[in-house]
Amino acid sequence: MASEFTLISKYFKNLTGQRAVALGIGDDAALINTTSAQRLVVATDSLVEGIHFPSCANAEQIATRALCVNLSDIAAMGATPKWFTLALTIPPETASSQWLEAFSRGLATVAKEYDLALVGGDTTAGPLTISITLLGEVPVDGALLRSGASVGDSIYVTGTLGDGAAALAEITDNGATEVSKRLLDRFYNPQPQVQIGLKLRSLASACIDISDGFLADLGHICQASEVCAEISSQQLPIHPELKTNYPEQSVVWALSGGDDYQLCFTLPQQLSHKVDQWIEAGELDATMVGHIVAADDKHAILLDGNPVTTAIRGYDHFSN
Repeated sequence: MASEFTLISKYFKNLTGQRAVALGIGDDAALINTTSAQRLVVATDSLVEGIHFPSCANAEQIATRALCVNLSDIAAMGATPKWFTLALTIPPETASSQWLEAFSRGLATVAKEYDLALVGGDTTAGPLTISITLLGEVPVDGALLRSGASVGDSIYVTGTLGDGAAALAEITDNGATEVSKRLLDRFYNPQPQVQIGLKLRSLASACIDISDGFLADLGHICQASEVCAEISSQQLPIHPELKTNYPEQSVVWALSGGDDYQLCFTLPQQLSHKVDQWIEAGELDATMVGHIVAADDKHAILLDGNPVTTAIRGYDHFSN
């Protein structure tokens, strides 16, 4: 089976014409020309039981995670989220009023926080799957893309890395009752970096959300921008809890664990000082972890001076 991204490129990327489409398949979200001043931003994510969330998750946790994951794609585009649709496939035996009330409560909590309107969708019977399409707006030529990184740019990540993978490991091994509250919140209520995306809109040269793993997602920036990256493992922002409890796994999880829903972005050198000032003032939680370098034919990412092997790149639905 081809990789997830090869499958998309081969069978779907050029399937239709692209009238009024400013940016189509291949980034965190599509951009649609709607007015002379604004573009519509469209992102879709599907969450499947047993793949994107464990079977022990309750309905409110599932709903919260589903909407936050989608918001992360909008954040990576530097867009303002506005509306969403919900396609809910649910086993008949699960569809109790209690489950549905908890699920809708989770959606409502996140929607209220980000001022979102639910505008439609579909409900069917089948294996538990939640598909959300989120729509937002961004000024023309204001969207953050994966394709703008240049040689010499600094590479930053927001927040801490590895928490999502650590949380899933604890949930899987110990059950939700024994998972630390911080990690449980990071997994089921990841904080989409919408405000940071807006703050970076006029500064960042490229941006992506970290969902499949830091190295994998940084690799998408490198591919789209036709550059390479040099990363230092010593500079990775890892929470002290992970370093203490998982000294051998924490760096691997930070590099390739996925499910962090932070932002990875690049900045031209002449603009790095502004972001560094925000960081020092406590206005932005971000860490500089490396630099963009010239591309070659052998690798896209160097980690501590060594080429990164595909084995630790990150998650792919059709290769993992």
